[in-house]
Amino acid sequence: MATEKVFPMTEAGKEKLEQELEYLKTVKRKEVVERIKIARSFGDLSENSEYDSAKEEQAFVEGRITTIENMVRNAKIIEDDELNADIVTLGKTVTFVELPDGDEETYTIVGSAEADPFEGKISNDSPIAKSLLGHKVGQEVTVQTPGGEMKVRLVSIN
Repeated sequence: MATEKVFPMTEAGKEKLEQELEYLKTVKRKEVVERIKIARSFGDLSENSEYDSAKEEQAFVEGRITTIENMVRNAKIIEDDELNADIVTLGKTVTFVELPDGDEETYTIVGSAEADPFEGKISNDSPIAKSLLGHKVGQEVTVQTPGGEMKVRLVSIN
């Protein structure tokens, strides 16, 4: 039997997923069922785009519920690693500058389940995070990105 994938995440990330799960189960699921009921009342289901659309949404919602339940069940909470306070690890917020004269960028390295680049949270599986993990402030690191190589210098780790 295959082992379940572990989803590293912060406590806040797990809570956010649990809130989404609760919303999907208590609100969204009922809305979709109501849409299906209304669409059925239109008659012939073979040419009923409202019905097809509602069924597709239902499949998406049920799939998302299953995915989130699996992620929450197999969550591994990232503990604050005080022993490695000066080393880039999962859960740390990292500021770096692209060399030779780039702007400072700050990201929190999280598990893939809670990654959200628009909120400054990048997955530990991303090229930048993979390259930075295990390094210290002041070190220069070469990052392999799909667009090519880039050099960065670590400015701070929190």
